[in-house]
Amino acid sequence: MRLIVPFVATILSFVPALPSGAYLPEASHSGMIHERLSDANRWRDHVMVVAHRAGWKENGKVVRAENSRDAIDHSALIGVEMVELDVRRSKDGALVVMHDATLERTTTCKGAIAEQSLATLKTCRLIVEGTGIVTDEPVPTLEEMLLHAKGRILVNIDNKLEPEDLVEIVATARRLGMADGILIKTAIWNDERLERARSVMTAIGPDVAFMPILADDAVKDTAFVARVARAFHAPATEMINWRRDAAEPLTASGGPLFSPRARAAAIRGNFHMWINTYPITDRPEGMVAGGRGDGLAWSEGQTDAVYGFWIDHGATIIQTDEPEAVIGWLEGQGLRRSYAQIN
Repeated sequence: MRLIVPFVATILSFVPALPSGAYLPEASHSGMIHERLSDANRWRDHVMVVAHRAGWKENGKVVRAENSRDAIDHSALIGVEMVELDVRRSKDGALVVMHDATLERTTTCKGAIAEQSLATLKTCRLIVEGTGIVTDEPVPTLEEMLLHAKGRILVNIDNKLEPEDLVEIVATARRLGMADGILIKTAIWNDERLERARSVMTAIGPDVAFMPILADDAVKDTAFVARVARAFHAPATEMINWRRDAAEPLTASGGPLFSPRARAAAIRGNFHMWINTYPITDRPEGMVAGGRGDGLAWSEGQTDAVYGFWIDHGATIIQTDEPEAVIGWLEGQGLRRSYAQIN
């Protein structure tokens, strides 16, 4: 990789080594992650990793049920900073964690989630997609999954509902003492969406981190990016570089959202630039990353052309289906800083 991120002078305070087998206090690790999320400029030499659907794949294959406790456990174990959880509602209004609007692909049940009561959903078991393996985990509620992650790892909420539903999602986290344990987000592409998000965040309050999602089919003006980030004191902006056609060449520049001006805006605004490298089923490789995604990195052995490229263009958070491999690659590049003691 051509670019070496400058070393930041300020370092973490010394933490005494723990005895073998000991665990950090419950809130310690997620608190340290939150610190790095909240102060991008201090930690630009440490690239954070987010496990898509909580961390369900390895080497391109599904090995765990997505959005499961098992996936959270594995992600926390390997050092992932955040797990992404998808939120929907049951027929009786319960917030549940499920990617699809229907149950067939990821559970033992069938039908639309919105047409099933929570009691019915609790009879459905999560499956490891494509393997025939049925787990002992039922469809989880958001509350259950937040409690499972609490203190160990941050939770990136992918809200499959309306932006206004974030108010109840945050209320759930706040009730569990996890206002600082989640990152919420919504797509913003014009002033109308900006004002809608601003209204939602006014109702929520300032104690929860909010991240705008910006896509380069609609957002091309760096000044708008800076204005949106500033409106919410956003610790990060999720950037989409579209490649909808497999015949399109790989992005050579990262597009307007990863331009030198955009990177300068991120530094001035002290926010992280977030790239998604995971694939989307039956769509071109790296569709949301200008073609530079996990498949190109690992199936074709072009890790520098994927993760190196995005880091060179300013990314300091990567959401991936290959979190363990990405962490290993980053460590080999000197782009991870230990959460344990620094001497």
